[in-house]
Amino acid sequence: MTFAPKKPRGAFNPRFKKEQQQEHRTNHMIRVPEVRLVGENVTPGIYSTQEALKIAHDLELDLVEISPGANPPVCRIIDYNKFLYEEKKKKKEMKAKAKSSEVKEIRFTPNTDEHDFEFKCKHAEKFLLDGDKVKAHVQFKGRAIMFKERGELLLLKFADRLKDVGALESMPKMEGKRMHVMFAPKAQKKKSNSSELGKRIDKVSSEKTPNAAASDAE
Repeated sequence: MTFAPKKPRGAFNPRFKKEQQQEHRTNHMIRVPEVRLVGENVTPGIYSTQEALKIAHDLELDLVEISPGANPPVCRIIDYNKFLYEEKKKKKEMKAKAKSSEVKEIRFTPNTDEHDFEFKCKHAEKFLLDGDKVKAHVQFKGRAIMFKERGELLLLKFADRLKDVGALESMPKMEGKRMHVMFAPKAQKKKSNSSELGKRIDKVSSEKTPNAAASDAE
């Protein structure tokens, strides 16, 4: 005795997988009796879902549920594919901007010459433009600790050179035998830094000790 093959329990729905993966309910997937329409293409207000679908169809756009928890759910009439493309583009840009920044280190000595200074400025500018922070320090060895003013002036001039691409987070600080400063990319720059920096450079220059001046002559 043979048996007839069993009928499938339900018709095959090729859109089922797509509907499960879709972030928003659209068009026929919206099964509530009425929705609140917002956006540029319609007069805002509450419409029956059938009426909202007709409006979307007439405009050759999609009815997209953007706030399912509202009562009634809030929908917009838009080009859904274009909307997804724009959202993907925004997320990609945000991810690129959110990359973890590094702290790059620039080292000086109290006797750093002009050529070396310029070379290190260019490196620091590149680091800041790439979105990284820069930590610069002057290392004092032996009797060089007597010339802290020279180190401070060097770091302040370094900060003045970088003012167009980076922000000085704080004035030079002494830690042990090192004096250091930290710079952040320009996006975090504060307007007050530039004028304060100029005043500090003038002050340190005028207070330079005789010993430091004698050392310069050597």
